Amino acid sequence: MDYKPPYSITNTMLDYVASIMEKIGRINNYDNLNKMPILRKNMRIHSVHSTLAIEENNLSENQVKDVINGKTVIGPEKEIREVKNAYRAYEQIGHISPYSIDDLLKIHKIMTDMLVTESGKFRSGNEGVFDEEGNCIFVAPPPEMVLELMNNLFDYLNKEKNNVNPLILSSLFHYEFVFIHPFADGNGRMARLWQTMILADWKEVFAYVPIESLIKDYQDDYYKAINECNNKGDSTIFVEFMLKMIDETLTSLIDNINKELTHRNEYVNKLLEVMDVGIPMSSKELMDKLNLKSRKSFRENYIQPALDMNLIKMTEENKPTSKNQRYYKE
Repeated sequence: MDYKPPYSITNTMLDYVASIMEKIGRINNYDNLNKMPILRKNMRIHSVHSTLAIEENNLSENQVKDVINGKTVIGPEKEIREVKNAYRAYEQIGHISPYSIDDLLKIHKIMTDMLVTESGKFRSGNEGVFDEEGNCIFVAPPPEMVLELMNNLFDYLNKEKNNVNPLILSSLFHYEFVFIHPFADGNGRMARLWQTMILADWKEVFAYVPIESLIKDYQDDYYKAINECNNKGDSTIFVEFMLKMIDETLTSLIDNINKELTHRNEYVNKLLEVMDVGIPMSSKELMDKLNLKSRKSFRENYIQPALDMNLIKMTEENKPTSKNQRYYKE
């Protein structure tokens, strides 16, 4: 018989799906997220920091940012390695198939490189989940069942990817993955990343939606939902929980985009104020007028947004990086 995860479609799910779809439409209408590299990178850093913090990595978000940016950070070597690995794994979003079990193993190898013996391999031993007092509260399926269970899960994923809304399908996968606990380590990190992989394959914006940051804020509820589903043998509660996380994360992302657009408009307005109509000016001349020192900041915050908004033109349109480049407003 074909495997099908036990769950029920509820009005709560449908309400969240409708709300999420409306917010995705709003974000797509901005048509600006791809032009906000700093915001995108900050969202990625939120994801990496949060998914590791859930697993008791104690590096601060600023430390995680420094590790990602190649700066020296004082901290446990294992935790620094976790950050580097997780960032590399998240950078694979959009470059692998979330419907391929081989790609899952490939990403697990990246996520756990130099951290576990069975990196990129399904576990060979028994696994369980323990509470703070050391009591076993969940026993995962035995290792000899893992390959069959994972094949069943991916068969279901591939069979239903065009029939079940990806918001629901990815949440089902998340829970089933955690239940199977296929790896000796990294199961939580991989489950959260893989849900993002599935969603980003559907809507590109999800590559930069840090759902993990809200899961971290609701960490107790996250584990409670998993435990309740384990006890009931039904993943409905967890799917509802994850849809709530996605919905609230999108609300936060829209707020961040609005703030970014406000800042961009402020910078662009300052740039336009120092330019005269029809008079080309070099980057150095404009930076001097704006009293700026950082060429990178000038490019990202002033010039590129103004070009994107079609408010200024380049004299060398076919040679954007030409040393003779000048900018003017019409």
